[in-house]
Formats: sequence, C-alpha cells, structure tokens
Amino acid sequence: MIALIAGLTLPLLAALASIALPLRARVPAALLGVALTLIASLWLAVEVWHNGPVALLLGGWPPPIGIALQADGLGAALGVMTALVMVGVALAARVELAPSVAGARASFGFWPLMLLLWGALNAVFVSRDLFNLYVGLELITLTAVALVAISGKAQAIAAALRYLLFALAGSLLYLAGVVLTYAAHGTLDITLLATRAPAPGDALALGLMTAGLLAKTALFPFHVWLPPAHSAAPAPASALLSALVPKASLLIVLRLWFEAMPDLAAPSALLVLASLGAIAVIWGGVLALVQKRLKLIVAYSTVAQLGYVFLVLPLAGGDGAAQPWAAGAWTGGIFQMLSHGLAKAAMFLAAGIYLAAVGSDRLGDLRGQARALPMTGFAFALAAVTLMGLPPSGGFTAKYLLMTAAFASGQWAWAFVLVGGGLLAAAYLYRPLAALFAREVARTPRPISRLWQAVPLVLAALSIALGLLSAVPFDFLQIGRPDQAAEGL
Repeated sequence: MIALIAGLTLPLLAALASIALPLRARVPAALLGVALTLIASLWLAVEVWHNGPVALLLGGWPPPIGIALQADGLGAALGVMTALVMVGVALAARVELAPSVAGARASFGFWPLMLLLWGALNAVFVSRDLFNLYVGLELITLTAVALVAISGKAQAIAAALRYLLFALAGSLLYLAGVVLTYAAHGTLDITLLATRAPAPGDALALGLMTAGLLAKTALFPFHVWLPPAHSAAPAPASALLSALVPKASLLIVLRLWFEAMPDLAAPSALLVLASLGAIAVIWGGVLALVQKRLKLIVAYSTVAQLGYVFLVLPLAGGDGAAQPWAAGAWTGGIFQMLSHGLAKAAMFLAAGIYLAAVGSDRLGDLRGQARALPMTGFAFALAAVTLMGLPPSGGFTAKYLLMTAAFASGQWAWAFVLVGGGLLAAAYLYRPLAALFAREVARTPRPISRLWQAVPLVLAALSIALGLLSAVPFDFLQIGRPDQAAEGL
C-alpha cells in the first residue's frame, strides 16, 4: 500500500520541486524523483506478484461514498513499463533538453510536465472510479498538449492546438457518458457497476465514453492529430506521447468493456470497434510507407500499432458462450501495449540522436548513419523487430497470442489483418533501416556520447526481452484479471 501511495505522490512532489527550487537544483531534484518513483513502481509490482492486487480506500470510505484504488497485474505492469520509459527519457532529456541546446523555456518546462504526466498515468493505472479516471485523463491531456508545444515553434503550436481540440471533444463525450452512468446507478465505481441492474441508458453511456476514449487514443478516424503532434515535439517528449499517453485511454477502454459493463458487449459493437482497429492497422501502415521523415514514419506507425489492441474485443468473444481462447486474446492485447511502449520510446529517442547528430531526420540525410552511430542504429533495428512482430520480441508474443485466438475462435479475418499489418510494418520500417545501414554516408555526424546512445538501446533490448522471458509477464498479467477476460465477453 505504501508503494501505491508513493507511486502517486512522488512524481507530483518532484514536479513541485523542479519548479520551486533554485535553478541549479531543479534537474537533480527531478532526477531524484524519477529514481524514487522507479523504485516505488518496482516495489508495487513485487507486492502484487507476492500478495495479489493491492487495494486502497481513500479516507477509509468504501465505494460508492469513497474512491477505491487497486493495483492489479495489468495496472502494475503498465506502471513498470512507464517507469522504464520515464527513466530512459529523463536520461536523454538531460542532454537533449539542456538549456544550452533547447533553450531556457523548454529546459525549464519539460521536467515538471514530464513528472506531472507520470503522476497522472499512475493514477489512471490504479483508479477504479470513472470520474477519477476522467480527472487523470484531463491532467494527461494538459501535460501532453504542453509537451507538444514546448518548443514554441509555429508548427508545434498548431499541432498542439489540433490535439487540444480533439482531446477536449473526447473529454466532453467521456464526461457525458459518466454523467449518464451516475444518474442511472448512483455510483461510478467499476466493481459496483459490474453488479448493477441494467438501465435503459447504459448502452448510450458506454458508447459516449468509448467514443471519447477513441478520440484520445487516436484510433481511426480520430487519428489525424497524432502524427503532427508527435513529430513536432522534441524527441524525448515524442517518446512520452507515443509510448505512454495512448495507453491510459486504452486501459480505460479495456476496464469499461471487460470489467464495468461486459454485459453490453454485443457482437455488433465489438465488430465495429475491431473494424476501426483493423483499418487503423492498414491505413496507418500505408501512410507510414510514404513518409520521408523518420519521426513521421514512427508517428504513423503508432496509429497502426494501436489498432491491434482493438482486435482483442471480438477475439475475446461476443456471443455469451464460454470461450477458452479469450484469456490469450486479452493477454496478447496487453503484451502489444507493453512492447509497443518500450519499442516506440526507443525509436523516438534514436530519432532524437540522429537529429542532434546531423540536424535532420529526412531519410536521405540519414544514409549511412548506422556506420557512424552503430549503437543507435542497432537500437532502431531491435525496436523495428518488435514492431514487425518478429520472434523473439514482445511484439511477436502479442501477435502470436492474438493470432492463436483468431484461429481458435474461427475468426480468420482478424488473422489476415495481423499478417497484413506485419508485412506493412516490415515495408515501412525497411526504408529507414535501408537508409541508416547504407554504405555511403550522406552527412558527417557530430560526436554523440555512448551513454546517450545506450538509452534507446536498453529500451529496445527490453522490448525483445519481453518476448524472450514472456512466461513471467504472462503470469503477472493474470493477477486480478477480470473474469470476462478468461471466460469471454
């Protein structure tokens, strides 16, 4: 329980310290907060592993009067992935966003925004109350929009405003669904809602909340804000935006459909959501294929990779019968979220290194850079293996579990989406890999320290290790798993 509280409060205290302390003490205070929150996240995961879900009633009051927090295997695993990405981003930002490099405004603003984002993510990972989740989502949105605009460039501000408009629309839709739910049942606690008596407005409430979350996740056709926003931000901010921010709204989608209101999971609704995910896989891959800048390729691949998670919904069933493959589909979706987070953070941090080394992320300017910066080139290649879904990566484990569920359930169409998405990923990632590993060097890079290059390499290696050691995270994710994830929706 102490670890759960520490994971929520330490980032907020560190954010305050990074603003209030004298100039030379701000970054050390932020780094200390990063280290302590990493320890708290790992400590919480160990508690969940040994004792099962860790719960906390705020003020000692049970729902519906009070608010319940609970760290289960899903929430704790996302918390550990977030902590690892945050550590990598902090180490890169210490160099890349130094005042002499990024300017005083970006250097000052990045650290409190990063820490506030971390605190909000941790709150969403453990919250069991729909309004509490809304508050967490809003804090995530505000910090993410500020991170997009932090450079102050016109392109970044325009992308941030577009992101803000989509996020606000999503917030209004989600909040409208929360209001309808409270009006019908007098509670917003997910556990209590699972045992509610059905009300006429439940389907509308679930639809509104889901639509709002799709806008925040950037699922097709709400994806248009994501590539400009992620490509316009500084590379460390892009890593946070792509690897972590969409995972909060994805988690709430899974909580709503598998835990709060699984009785509303009609086959037609699941088919619509999965179809949008399938279109995102194909459309995001096609658009990534025609981009000429590395950051835009990586950003459009985010649109594609997030679509895989929505295939979980039909693969976990929809006809009410017991379905033994559902647990594999649900776990595969979570593996996709974890492996994508690690790999995408590695890719954006590698892109930041190339920008610092040659001053450009255009593919033509990056030719031969793997010869000059081999650690960074290897890191990008390892992350690409994960996104393509090749063995032995975590991305392979995710797609293998989803593919197995598709075959076992007889839903072959989703298997074609998985295969097609993998081929598209191989095609759009081949272009930057071919440029990086070309024999001729287009530009002579400035020296980059090995420590800086090691950061994306470690994150990319972790995305591979997630597949190599998949038995442990697989068992961990089953702790506190909802019944519907095992029995089918």
